[in-house]
Amino acid sequence: MLIVVCIKQVPDTTQVQIDPVTNTLVRDGIPFIVNPYDTHALEEALRLKDRFGCRVAAISMGPPNAEGTLKKALALGVDHAILLSDRVFGGADTLATSNVLAAAITRLHSDVDEVGLVLCGKQTIDGDTAQVGPGIASRLDYRQLTLVDKIVNIDFQTKIIRVSRKLEGRHEIVEAPLPAMLTVVRELNRPRYPKVQMRLAAADALVEVWNNSTLQLDEQQIGLKGSPTWVSKIFSPERDKGEILGDGNADPEGAASLLVEKLMAKDMLPI
Repeated sequence: MLIVVCIKQVPDTTQVQIDPVTNTLVRDGIPFIVNPYDTHALEEALRLKDRFGCRVAAISMGPPNAEGTLKKALALGVDHAILLSDRVFGGADTLATSNVLAAAITRLHSDVDEVGLVLCGKQTIDGDTAQVGPGIASRLDYRQLTLVDKIVNIDFQTKIIRVSRKLEGRHEIVEAPLPAMLTVVRELNRPRYPKVQMRLAAADALVEVWNNSTLQLDEQQIGLKGSPTWVSKIFSPERDKGEILGDGNADPEGAASLLVEKLMAKDMLPI
């Protein structure tokens, strides 16, 4: 059985810049990292490989330099690394991205091995939409289990998986038949570090590149043409500068009184 992990190369969010004319990401000179949530998805797939002997494939859609992200996955122990890269994939929103990733998973299922699980991070730190994982599940008709913080049990004989989902203020235990799509949170595990020998081997490893000639997708359903979501404007919200009122340490009651007076003067408290 094959486990597929979707990973993404994302910009270091401390150094993101947006082109004010096109409202797109400025990639020149910006360092990129593996999406942090995806590292936990990759680690869990490798733990299942260690435990059950499954094969693991890592796929990523992005520009040619995203090959480095997949080589990091190879260094950790994945068996197959596929880069989905084509100019017609560029400018994709979450819908178009899901179309490409789902098509790649379908091809892996037919050409490599039966896909039992697909794992993603719960979201990416650049888009924060959390839509791609569920989008893949919808297109493949897989059960989707989101916000997974623990795989309680998985039975490959009966093809049943049981997981814990981290919800607001509680946890939920859910069972589902395989194949299934899991999106995971940070609490799931602690990612491993690659061994030196694996890093050296991965540096010379070949990452397979699939373009649209491989996937044969309708160009109206992928990339910018297949993206109904359009960004009209990106900006940082303006905030008023703060004001220090009194001395909260020496005179907390006086500081509180000053705050109440200020809020009432601005009609922000009932008189």
